[in-house]
Amino acid sequence: MASIGGIMVALITPFTDDKTKIDEGRLQAHIEHLIKAGVHGLVPGGSTGEFTTMSTAERKQLTELCVKFAAGRVPVVVGTGSTSSDEAIELSAHAAKAGAAAVMVVPPFYDPVNLEELHEMLGEIHNASKLPIMFYNIPAASGLTLSPQEIAGLSKVGVKYLKDTSGNAPALTELIFGLSDQITAFNGWDSLTFYGLAAGCPGGVWGAANFIPELAVELWDAVAVKGDLKKGRELWSKAWPICKFLESHNYCAAVKTGVELSGQQTGGLRKPFSLLKPELQAELKVLLQNAGVKTI
Repeated sequence: MASIGGIMVALITPFTDDKTKIDEGRLQAHIEHLIKAGVHGLVPGGSTGEFTTMSTAERKQLTELCVKFAAGRVPVVVGTGSTSSDEAIELSAHAAKAGAAAVMVVPPFYDPVNLEELHEMLGEIHNASKLPIMFYNIPAASGLTLSPQEIAGLSKVGVKYLKDTSGNAPALTELIFGLSDQITAFNGWDSLTFYGLAAGCPGGVWGAANFIPELAVELWDAVAVKGDLKKGRELWSKAWPICKFLESHNYCAAVKTGVELSGQQTGGLRKPFSLLKPELQAELKVLLQNAGVKTI
């Protein structure tokens, strides 16, 4: 199994047109496209994957399909977070059996846990799955704000990686430079992607990579592999307006709209959400064209 790092796609979940099922054909085609473009990993079942609209059985199905379609070419880090410890444990144990490389766990949302409860939950997940955990730090959704030291301390209960979607660049910097012996920090905030890579993040979990995978991989190669900041800035000048747009609207809706504009059907979003309205689609299409991305 390939190591976890590089451009890891926060994967969308394609549905059938009536949105009653996961569309296996669309999912397979999408994964093939991403791997062909050179991405380094898949992260299904997260926010961009609409996990909150899916049943436990569907989430297990998604895990199995992603592992099957990736076929060992890139690691699959499965989102298994839940408002219920029992469900998170069940999904994580299942992910291990299905062949996932790691699990990504968001803290219970709606009603935030305290640090002691978080440690207990993550420890139980790690014991059940025996997989490394990627802690999904997204305070705006979870209601839980941890210091860099508290995040690094999660390594005691099986957390090896961090997806940082806090938007807090100073805290991310501390995790990269001061606490890397305890936890490996990946950026998960789109408009901080260039900063994260330039600062030394060994990768990023990136929703925009669903529809600009070539540009995302090119940015990774320039900044993280070759250390060519001049080239990186040129590429980032194309990607940043797209990232800013995504963060200015419903994120998942904007990402799925981007995938549709690139020529792949997604089935849209499950209610109460929907693809962006025509005027916003037109705005995103212009940004993609300005970045040299082919659109329909």
